[in-house]
Amino acid sequence: MQIYLPIAEVSVNAFLLLGLGGIVGILSGMFGVGGGFLITPLLFFIGIPPAVAVATSTNQIVASSFSALLAHLKRKTVDLRMGGVLLVGGLIGSGSGVYIFNILKALGQVDLLVKLCYVLFLSVIGGLMFIESLSAIRNVRKGKAPKRQKHNWVHGLPFKMRFRVSGLYISVIPPLIVGTLVGILAAIMGVGGGFIMVPAMIYLLGMPTKVVVGTSLFQIIFVTAFTTMLHATTNYTVDIILALLLLVGGVIGAQIGTQIGMKMKAEQLRILLAALVLIVCGKLALELLLQPAELYSLSPVGTQ
Repeated sequence: MQIYLPIAEVSVNAFLLLGLGGIVGILSGMFGVGGGFLITPLLFFIGIPPAVAVATSTNQIVASSFSALLAHLKRKTVDLRMGGVLLVGGLIGSGSGVYIFNILKALGQVDLLVKLCYVLFLSVIGGLMFIESLSAIRNVRKGKAPKRQKHNWVHGLPFKMRFRVSGLYISVIPPLIVGTLVGILAAIMGVGGGFIMVPAMIYLLGMPTKVVVGTSLFQIIFVTAFTTMLHATTNYTVDIILALLLLVGGVIGAQIGTQIGMKMKAEQLRILLAALVLIVCGKLALELLLQPAELYSLSPVGTQ
């Protein structure tokens, strides 16, 4: 069933959008990521303009993340105190990110920026996660016990707070920085930022993987909702019809993904997430290389 999306100015199959929302919802429940790193590029691939894809995909992230968070709250695998600290930084970052996005949109460079950001961040994060996950799986097969988290420079910083659910006593500065970075990415790239936040919470802050998933979702919900509101009121690039279709699929998929994720081992979850990140990164990189005419324009802004 073809439907017309007025803001995006394209016609798309409604069932295709429901399916995309469902797939991303499953990933949200499994990995604790908002799914924006996947849904936004997928919208690019089916012809949705990047500016509309970025602004609208945050709606779906809110819905799928909220659905998955409910399941994690029932299992008491959410560190609300850590989530609150991350949220403060996230709101600051998202406000700054929308401001940057508006400037680049006015200059006509936002499409290029979004795609380049995806290729850069996804390649680095995906590669590091994949290598670490392979090492963890090898150690499990050899019967080696996982290394305990050692104290690093993070534990020597001031303004410490105790996070009982995570079993940590660390400075609030690193979580604030991580939250701010994720907020900027949410605004510019249309992502929840889980693909940055989840590795940072595991490897930088030393949080347990099962707690990381629920806590990540808690922060993602509020930051992406705030980002959506800012985009809707300043850019007018949120397509309501597109958002609703993605939302319905995302809510259903998130519940399925949560059940799958609880049955898998932590190292299995991490290597699957890393593989998905690298696949999406490769597809975007190929598009940039195979279609160089879209990388830049020599004509002044506003001319035909």
